[in-house]
Amino acid sequence: MTQTTPSTGHFPASATDAWTAPTDVPVLVVGGGPSGLAAAIELGRRGVEVLLVEPRTERDALRPRAKTTSVRTMEHLRRWGLAEALRAAAPIPVSHAQDVVFCTALLGEEITRFPHAFGLRPERHDDFAEPGQQAPQPVVEEVLLEAARRTPGVRVLEGWRAVAVVDGPQHADAVLAAPDGSEHRVRADWLLGCDGSAGLCRKAVGARYEGSSGARPNLSITFRAPALETAQPCALGIHYWVVGEPGGLMGRLDLDGTWWAIVQGTDGAGHDPAALVRALVGDDSLEVEVLATDPWNARMLLVDRYRGQRVLLVGDAAHLNPPWGGHGFNTCLADAVNVAWKLAGVLAGWADEALLDTYETERRGVAAATIAAAGAQEAFLAPSLTGPDAEAALAAKRPEFHSLGLVLGYDYAGSDAVVADGSDAPAASVTDYVPSAHPGARLPHHWLGDGRSVYDVLGAGFTLLRLDPTASLDAVVAAAGACGVPLAVVDLDPAQRSRYGAGLVLVRPDQHVAWRGDALDQAVAAGVLAQVTGSRSSRVQPA
Repeated sequence: MTQTTPSTGHFPASATDAWTAPTDVPVLVVGGGPSGLAAAIELGRRGVEVLLVEPRTERDALRPRAKTTSVRTMEHLRRWGLAEALRAAAPIPVSHAQDVVFCTALLGEEITRFPHAFGLRPERHDDFAEPGQQAPQPVVEEVLLEAARRTPGVRVLEGWRAVAVVDGPQHADAVLAAPDGSEHRVRADWLLGCDGSAGLCRKAVGARYEGSSGARPNLSITFRAPALETAQPCALGIHYWVVGEPGGLMGRLDLDGTWWAIVQGTDGAGHDPAALVRALVGDDSLEVEVLATDPWNARMLLVDRYRGQRVLLVGDAAHLNPPWGGHGFNTCLADAVNVAWKLAGVLAGWADEALLDTYETERRGVAAATIAAAGAQEAFLAPSLTGPDAEAALAAKRPEFHSLGLVLGYDYAGSDAVVADGSDAPAASVTDYVPSAHPGARLPHHWLGDGRSVYDVLGAGFTLLRLDPTASLDAVVAAAGACGVPLAVVDLDPAQRSRYGAGLVLVRPDQHVAWRGDALDQAVAAGVLAQVTGSRSSRVQPA
């Protein structure tokens, strides 16, 4: 396998120490939003030294942006030990409300509802280890930021920005501007561009967005209306969709009178935002304190390439999709997990650099499907949900709120980093999730007899699940030791074999199935491990 020898960086011991420049670092992360912070945490937990630069020094609580943390993202947070930290920080507990309510106005009449939207369930569910969580993006970022700061090997520089990035065959060069205006040159073995749609990393690799924008403008409004604490909404919901003109959606930011709203079909020009809120609420006399407004248009954009030579694009730098369905930052975080475990393997020497090519092949398809699903909802915004076609339009909203097929059912079948077994994947569906352990799929979840999740017993690297107690593991353990691949072995109840479709299941660090079968002799074990860690010369034929 081709190995990368990581640079030795000079990391100050604390935030108050002077920064030494120039310097070399193994990984430079440009951007400290959800994707950048997630990548830094994933890399740091795997022993990689990371420098992360982020221009912001505080998160703007008045602009909540994303509000939905999906069940899949919560499973990653659980793996990092952060799920309960986010739930504790979230202003609204899952137990408060789980339904999306469609109505004539907040104080009007209920039209219909979608129960348990976004995977919000106060009780344990068999299909996933963690229910979804409603939390403003700044809250999520603060939890991730504190975790990144605590992660050994991760250095976070707030108030710093990358002002130049140059990709190269052996390293990436960046110029970083400090808060005092001074500039520092940094050379990185690898650079993750997590700098969003307005960043410079996309240009550094010659990538460009392709796609379209929504036809109707939108206006986000953050406001306080304490009187709503004693008012009687049409129903208890986590989101309220108000149909008609003006139409839009709204929901609580906390349980103390702070709300968010999105008015669809206007950018706010010539309109009083407080009056728009009163129209959604259905009370012309409501006292409304407008805290912030932001006009925006939905964008359905995907880059034509995810990487250059030593620069890889992550999150919004690679794709933009509308907020409908709440998939945006969740897709970004999943990007970060995918690229980070692979990059950690390359830097540690047990993975070939070719493994990084599978980042784009695996994640670009997921981004395209997510953009398509969210973009399809542009035809069913609140102003269009009235009239003779209203019933059909409301039915078409189901994939926006019940999307476990998209959130949990995406897979990497066909990737060079999984070994096909000739089985067919379940039919693709946005709404319906069908658990499957075919190679490339997310490992089907189940609860163990002692109350733990099966994900809780997986190792940090690869994990071989044994559901046939008679199956020999000597060959695969020896093969992993010979090539340095981190491998944990876990015995599961043989009664679960039908769930996983084989006596042995090899699980990747990101909880996706890499291989499954009933036996691994020495030759096959070596070939499987070589393929799932990026060797171009090893292709295992389906059984």
